[in-house]
Amino acid sequence: MDSLKQVLVPEEISSIFQYDISAHNFNELEIKADGIPVERIKSTSPCRSDAVSGKKKPIRHPLENPYTPLPTTDEGVNDHDINVSDGKSKESAKSFVLTADEDDAVQEQVVVAGATADPVKVYLKQIGKVALLNAEQEVDLALRIEAGLFANEKLMADDGKMDKRLRWDYEQIIHDGKVAKNHLLEANLRLVVSLAKRYTGRGVLFLDLIQEGNLGLIRAVEKFDCTKGFKFSTYATWWIRQAITRAMADQARTIRIPVHMVEVINKIARVQRQMLQDLGREPTPEELSRNLIDLPPDEIVEVMSYDAQEPISLSAQLNEFDEEETIVIGDVLYDPEDFDIMQVFLIEERSKQIRSILDSLSERDAGIVALRFGLADGQPKTLDEIGRVYGVTRERIRQLEKAALIFLRESTSTQILED
Repeated sequence: MDSLKQVLVPEEISSIFQYDISAHNFNELEIKADGIPVERIKSTSPCRSDAVSGKKKPIRHPLENPYTPLPTTDEGVNDHDINVSDGKSKESAKSFVLTADEDDAVQEQVVVAGATADPVKVYLKQIGKVALLNAEQEVDLALRIEAGLFANEKLMADDGKMDKRLRWDYEQIIHDGKVAKNHLLEANLRLVVSLAKRYTGRGVLFLDLIQEGNLGLIRAVEKFDCTKGFKFSTYATWWIRQAITRAMADQARTIRIPVHMVEVINKIARVQRQMLQDLGREPTPEELSRNLIDLPPDEIVEVMSYDAQEPISLSAQLNEFDEEETIVIGDVLYDPEDFDIMQVFLIEERSKQIRSILDSLSERDAGIVALRFGLADGQPKTLDEIGRVYGVTRERIRQLEKAALIFLRESTSTQILED
């Protein structure tokens, strides 16, 4: 078995390819720009042996289109337990037309007749354009991605003394690595959908679950090591699940619970379900604590109360089967801080009576009483504060306040207010 040899650039790049793969070789390809030959360089794309003819069959050059067309049947599209067929008749399917340009660009035109396009269906049709990969193709893409990352590090460390030819070679490897990364990502988007389907109905929209899972897929592509011998889907599943579950823990609840506390809640729930099957009844906190060594019974009760307190929307409809009248929860809940109409009326009437009583005093005495009892702004003032307002001593303010209160107690309007 021949090990991979030096390609394109000096030994730095070739050293990261010391991974033995049977039937791998390197051939020389002629790169052309706008149909004009530029130069002959050694390609990083390996050749595979044809088992029948024994001839070498080149896979492709890094600058060629990395996408393999789908087979004519639907079997390749429905992998990972994803069925894009809606089960409708051919006539109804005509209302949904999806077209794309010949070079598989990103822009698609969605024409919908009489209905809104289903975004999930549109997304599934888009990701179904890229064929699935076999193990050998995954290794090829992973090696190209790793070479691109290494070349990028070399360019970042360049102090401006690098040869232009060498810099161009590095840039081509970086470009090829990005193409390989996108290809590996797009070929595994259906895996994300199949995993996201298992977490629907838990407070996060299906498309949001897919988006979070795609972030985990990107992380898996960046960290995948093809030398371990595992398929990429096996490795990526863990990263996708982690991204989805952490997003659910962070976004699914109206009142956010920290991610580490959600993990404790899920741990208790798993033990609780297992003990329910074993005992035939709900386990007590003490029994749960014996199976959860790091949690005492009182803490288990507290954590379980967090999970039970799920808020309800005030806009939730109570009589959802009544088409004539709609009643929501917010219409029938009692607000202890809310005043009824009679209380509001009495408060307004009392305010009018107090203002009429103060009108019987002089302007200065009415102002002193209003400031002293907070009738103006709700904040009672001290004698010193009122004295500074009127430019007199606190003792003089006390005398004026006392005289004004005596006058108010003897007035007829005050007696009416007391009644």
